[in-house]
Amino acid sequence: MCDFSRYGGASREWTAVEAASPTPPPFGSMSLDQMREAVNADREAAAASLLPTFAGKVELIDVTIPARDGSALQGRLYWPSSVAKLSPALSAATAGPAIYMHLHGGGYCFGSLASEDAICASLAIETAAKTPMVVLNLNYRHTPDYAYPIAWHDAQDALAWIHAVAVPEYGIDPASVVVGGISAGAHLTASLVLEQHLGRLPQPLPAIAGQVLMIPTVVHNRCYEGQVAQMTSPKVFSYVENEFAPLLPVSMITFFTDLLNIKPEDVRADNALLCPGNVTPEKARGLPPSVFGICGLDPLRDEGLLYAKLLTEKAGVPTDVHLFRGAPHGFREFDPNKLSVSRDWDATMVNGIVWALSKPAASNKFDIQVHGEETM
Repeated sequence: MCDFSRYGGASREWTAVEAASPTPPPFGSMSLDQMREAVNADREAAAASLLPTFAGKVELIDVTIPARDGSALQGRLYWPSSVAKLSPALSAATAGPAIYMHLHGGGYCFGSLASEDAICASLAIETAAKTPMVVLNLNYRHTPDYAYPIAWHDAQDALAWIHAVAVPEYGIDPASVVVGGISAGAHLTASLVLEQHLGRLPQPLPAIAGQVLMIPTVVHNRCYEGQVAQMTSPKVFSYVENEFAPLLPVSMITFFTDLLNIKPEDVRADNALLCPGNVTPEKARGLPPSVFGICGLDPLRDEGLLYAKLLTEKAGVPTDVHLFRGAPHGFREFDPNKLSVSRDWDATMVNGIVWALSKPAASNKFDIQVHGEETM
């Protein structure tokens, strides 16, 4: 039985940052369109303010990715200046760079191509300093305009585009594709990786080399029976303990999940798209190396830790598990100079991508690397 409540509570750093931050408008005080416009504008402005620091270090290349329904998806490659571009003729004989496909967070509702420019440019530059790597940013489609499972299909179609276009035209190594995401994007990632592993994609593709799951949701919030059953008490389950957590309380999770407009018959514990965290150990065996970044002050904490534990101990999957103690879901938007775990977040992603590509061996030992100060 499990009890991860020792990772809960707020740190002094987070408490100070929260106190010094402007009070956001009450959730629900704006229409959804107003919320989306405001959130995306803020994220895009923050990304734009950082882009000049990457000038000359990375090239941004816009691409169009066809979706299965005939739509054209926005994508953007971030190509570090330190990574050579191979001609198609050379790439056939020489292993080209790896690629990391980034799926943004935002409750399946928020986020845009431009909102991810800073994180993708930084990841491309920092990972390329360790191993030849480029980044693909996919702007999958969002609720409420596009219901479940369209975002999931968009992620699958982007993976197919990598192998159909990026490999032959840009010289990407087909054996070195890592997929990762944040929050809702981590959900799409975990589902994509599991669906491929189970042979359920529309077409066979080379196996994904690794996955990076940052503050992931891996189980639909109406399918938690299996998670609660693994806890010493329902009271210590993070969905209960952190019900009113800052930045992402349970009420907000429910709001975003409802916007997916999922059919009742699809809300099942064994639905691998919605609940990859409920996979059996037998079906999980052979999944690629998996990186986890999890927040202690997050309703989603325990489903992420339980999935990491299952992969590590029962399925023999190599895992790299990090816990940001005292910080809530989505804390990375705050200044690393004021919130030290923001630097740990960045290192977790960069080092995790490189680690996943190193073909690490499984330890079968569930080790959690804890970052941040003791909580109050």
